[in-house]
Amino acid sequence: MKPPISVLVSVSLFTAETTAALYLSLTYSHSGERIYRGLTLLFTVLPSVLVQLTLTFVHRDLKRDRPLVLLLHILQLGPIVRCLEAFYIYGSTGRVEEPYVSITRKKQIPRGGVSVEVEEHVGRAEGKVITHRAAFARAAVVQAFLGSAPQLTLQAYICMLRRAVSIQTGTLMVVSLLSIVYGALRCNILAIKIKYDDYEVQMSPSAYLCVFLWRSLEISTRVAVLVLFSSVLGFWILPVALADLLAFFLFPWVLFWWSGAPFPKDVEKTLTRVGTTVALCFLTFLYAAVSIFCWPAVGLDLSNQDLISRAEDWDRPAAFYALRFVENSGLILLWWVFQTDFRPPLTAALLATQLLVGYIGSLVFMLILYRFCHPCRKLYLPSTSCNLQSNP
Repeated sequence: MKPPISVLVSVSLFTAETTAALYLSLTYSHSGERIYRGLTLLFTVLPSVLVQLTLTFVHRDLKRDRPLVLLLHILQLGPIVRCLEAFYIYGSTGRVEEPYVSITRKKQIPRGGVSVEVEEHVGRAEGKVITHRAAFARAAVVQAFLGSAPQLTLQAYICMLRRAVSIQTGTLMVVSLLSIVYGALRCNILAIKIKYDDYEVQMSPSAYLCVFLWRSLEISTRVAVLVLFSSVLGFWILPVALADLLAFFLFPWVLFWWSGAPFPKDVEKTLTRVGTTVALCFLTFLYAAVSIFCWPAVGLDLSNQDLISRAEDWDRPAAFYALRFVENSGLILLWWVFQTDFRPPLTAALLATQLLVGYIGSLVFMLILYRFCHPCRKLYLPSTSCNLQSNP
């Protein structure tokens, strides 16, 4: 059994960002900047509450008699306790004989056109650790795009207005960017595990590096574009962000209604129809929040029992990145026309070009990942697909 390192990373980023944000809010309070303090606290407390709810929902604590754990979640200490619990379970593995063992069957990634099915014995302790990993993976996405992304945009905007970056603000921005990139990485891993659920998937270091560079460039350039646009056109950034959010929120529902499929009932057995609707609305809202800053790596399909499309649909990411490139170019063009801070205009044009080149660079790393480093590339590359069909 692998150690729950991903759980530790999620908790470390969550704790570091919360601490940095609280300290920065105190700084704003001492300097009398109440609006900045309020927004900083909003993007800290709200995602923290959502993270607690996510962990509680995945672990199904509301149906279990664990009042102390629920109390710790109310006190916003749930992630730390969950992390300690995961490492305690991992450390105690093997000391006591497992009374229950389940068997899972996974296919290995084909080599030479042949796929071999292997059996794995999963004990109760390992199953609990797997549940912790799954819960923190989803919590990391919630923290990244409902907290860290707006927090990073806000602090970058404040620095743009002040023409300076303090140590406290810079620290929070760096931690927030790392949190967003890690959340996007979890989106990629979740997409791979859901699409290739029948296969045993292992991410290589080169794949992790490509995803890190791809997401870092994509997210940082997107945030920079939004901040530059808002620095000259002010509150006009709100209609742009709300239009993106509304479009990506409604898109899965429009496809669902167009398909004529029945309302999903197996999302969670303990939920009523109203509860299922609320859960699906939150899921699509999270999907829309992710899509504002980067490609969510999955196609949300409400007519599917897994809620995720397993088909290899390259049209969606192609359309997404084409439209996002046009949108970024339009926002940069408007900033270049109305900006008055960069003289001569050649300096502004150079900055705009650097942002567009950075965004194109992120696409290059994405293509490198899917062509050379993706753990399941042998399953969707044309030559390998032909070999698999000829060797059933």
